[in-house]
Amino acid sequence: MEIDREAILQTFFIESDEHLCAMEEALIALENRPEDEELLQTVFRVAHTLKGSASCLGLQSITRFTHVLEDLLERLRNRAIPVTSKLVTLLLQTVDALRQMVPEAMAGIEEMQPPHKALLRRLAKRLPAAVSKDQGSSHNSPAVELKESLRRKQEDIQASADHVKTLRVDIEKLDRMLTLTGEVAIARGRLRLMIERLGSRIGEEIIETHLETDRLFAELQELIMKVRMVPVGPTFRRYNRTVRDVATSHGKLARLHIEGDDVEVDTRVIEHLRDPLTHTIRNALDHGLEPPDVREAKGKDPCGCVSLRAAYDSGAIVIRVTDDGAGLNRERITQRAKSLGIVTEPERMTDQDVMRLVLEPGFSTAETVTDLSGRGFGMDVVRRNIEALRGSVEIENRDGEGTTITMRLPLTLAIIDGLGVGVGSETHLIPMETVIECLELPDEERDPARLSGVIDLRGQPLPYLRLRNFFAIGGAVPQREHVVVVQHAGSKAGLVVDTLHGESQAVIKPLGKLFRGLPSILGSTILGSGRVALILDVPEILRHAAERQMQMV
Repeated sequence: MEIDREAILQTFFIESDEHLCAMEEALIALENRPEDEELLQTVFRVAHTLKGSASCLGLQSITRFTHVLEDLLERLRNRAIPVTSKLVTLLLQTVDALRQMVPEAMAGIEEMQPPHKALLRRLAKRLPAAVSKDQGSSHNSPAVELKESLRRKQEDIQASADHVKTLRVDIEKLDRMLTLTGEVAIARGRLRLMIERLGSRIGEEIIETHLETDRLFAELQELIMKVRMVPVGPTFRRYNRTVRDVATSHGKLARLHIEGDDVEVDTRVIEHLRDPLTHTIRNALDHGLEPPDVREAKGKDPCGCVSLRAAYDSGAIVIRVTDDGAGLNRERITQRAKSLGIVTEPERMTDQDVMRLVLEPGFSTAETVTDLSGRGFGMDVVRRNIEALRGSVEIENRDGEGTTITMRLPLTLAIIDGLGVGVGSETHLIPMETVIECLELPDEERDPARLSGVIDLRGQPLPYLRLRNFFAIGGAVPQREHVVVVQHAGSKAGLVVDTLHGESQAVIKPLGKLFRGLPSILGSTILGSGRVALILDVPEILRHAAERQMQMV
């Protein structure tokens, strides 16, 4: 049998990451439930599996390291030593070390790094002298024995593949499949237009067949989208470690509570969600949760709680990060905003307006600079990252009881439901989740030279922007213009367009390097006619409209 060592190593790399995540979760849970036998078995089983796999592949540094770790875990399992927070911290450090050692070993680095050797000695000190001495006598396997081990490993992988109905697929391949379905949809749209032009009996029969293939194609596209969906649970559970370590380093007690870990979302959304979640959780630990003695004085549990919740809502995913801390100090926020010149009359602001201040660039109420806060790298980063995913962020404050950060995101970044609008000879797409209604622009507002203005919408002022002027699009102005009313994070505005083309689903295509970063543009798509349409960035446009309204006032 020909042995594909690279394929086996890649499988080991993927599996080791999953195993180490499971070990990390079990160790953190074990700290709170030291008598839980199942958790101990999980940690021991992971170490044993890693050691066996590394040994089969001839990765001697990992084999030596996990051998000592396994001996220590055996003593824990036999209750020869107790589970303590100090020991859990040491074991979590071994998880971190193994995460570094695996890619190093795969790159051909056989020698254990000095920090890992030092950690290995710390583990060995926890063992009886005879066992500790024996662990240093590891030797390299002969070439024939290594080849046989590799052969067995490959047979195991093949046997697993024959019985398990799952398959690992490179995300780039899934992206390519989705792109191809988009290209097919475009080609089919053009074909349909050509068939409709026939206008004969033959054309009608072809259209009927075409509609049937459209149904099959829609089903295929839906299946491809489902393949891309992954549960949020594994990503959420990784924050157990973040909460534990950050709270401990700042003299606080905290635990993470997770709900909705089976909710599924596009894998690309998960990738972009990690940084905003990390910052929000660290912010909750710093600004939200009080020290244990302060919490006790308030009649609270000394151990604070940070909750991560995920749920579906109207074709979107809603993620809430909640803490049971002191909440945000309204007076402190408004005074800080006043000192920065952001507001002049804070007493007239609503609670919602005050919470939006926290999302402003560079805004922070921290009086001292720490590793968590006070550097002006605040919640505006979270807001920008979420809005880049076509999402929104809202803050709900409960004075003395805690804060909730709500992030609303599309289930997928690959496909968008949009309202097609025409401006001059150009077509733009407005995300349907932002569209409230459409109406005709009043005659008194029909001034082609006007960029912006305000109209009355059922007794409420509505600022608007004329997209023709905003994007400097030429051409004759039509007799009738339309206003598309859009909203985002509680703000509303109108976008004045020439024509309304109706709702459609489109595959999002990124802009080329030359055009990335263009203001007010999210991306592009190709229409059934073969023409390119730009997808509008509604939050950015609303901010521009708000700035124009402030200037007019």
